[in-house]
Amino acid sequence: MKKLMKCVVVAAALAAAPAYAGEAPVRNWNGVYVGANIGGGWGSNSVGYAPNDPQAVNLFGAGGKPPPAAFDFSGVLGGVQVGYNHQLSSAWLIGVEADFDGSGVSGSGSTSGVFAPYYTAPFNAPVQQRLDWFGTLRARLGYLPTNNLLVYGTAGLAYGRVVQSGSWDTNTPFAFGGGAYDVNCFGGNPSCLAGSSSRVATGWTAGAGLEYAVLPDWTLRAEYLHVSLAGGSTTETVLGDTAGALPSSFNAAFGRISLNTARIGLSYQFR
Repeated sequence: MKKLMKCVVVAAALAAAPAYAGEAPVRNWNGVYVGANIGGGWGSNSVGYAPNDPQAVNLFGAGGKPPPAAFDFSGVLGGVQVGYNHQLSSAWLIGVEADFDGSGVSGSGSTSGVFAPYYTAPFNAPVQQRLDWFGTLRARLGYLPTNNLLVYGTAGLAYGRVVQSGSWDTNTPFAFGGGAYDVNCFGGNPSCLAGSSSRVATGWTAGAGLEYAVLPDWTLRAEYLHVSLAGGSTTETVLGDTAGALPSSFNAAFGRISLNTARIGLSYQFR
């Protein structure tokens, strides 16, 4: 009987061995991970103008300001990410992730017209805007259709350093004044008024991605994020000497930054 039982156990083990050998191990997504990413960003923005004093109103005639302008921006970006996954079941996980990317995203545009109240002088009003860097802090919700593939949605906070500038240019120098403010377009040829500013803007982000375990501790991802950052303004001020009066100025108000990003990334998960 003992010999028979031994034979049954050995036979069962031999029969089961091929089945177990053919199964892929179940991947555990729990834990901290770090990695790097690279990709690109693109979007569009607009700028509108508002005078700050009576002479700035006169500078643009009946409208009292230059017409608004729209422009596109794009560029390369790349950086690092760090996060934590908590696997709820074989099919679902939740997590949190922070990333920080340097950015070459920038764009420019212009508007033009004719200054007419005192002189007939064509003008051009160019603007530039760039995003030097940005970061996000996001929650993730993921679904695992297979052990090695994660499909996830993500959303959270975003922030970034925005630099913007503008000028009002004319090749026909002129000056006028009276009262507390003066306009002098002789001293800053071809720019009569100019200004720049920088700030750290805040906002929100949302997106989705795919992540695949290429090795036991390494994952490769493709991700789309939409990043929305608050707009801001730049004051453009007369550059020429106003002989004791205040220099005239107007505000260039840039709209909310609406940035689309597409990135690929590689992450290492700590066990």
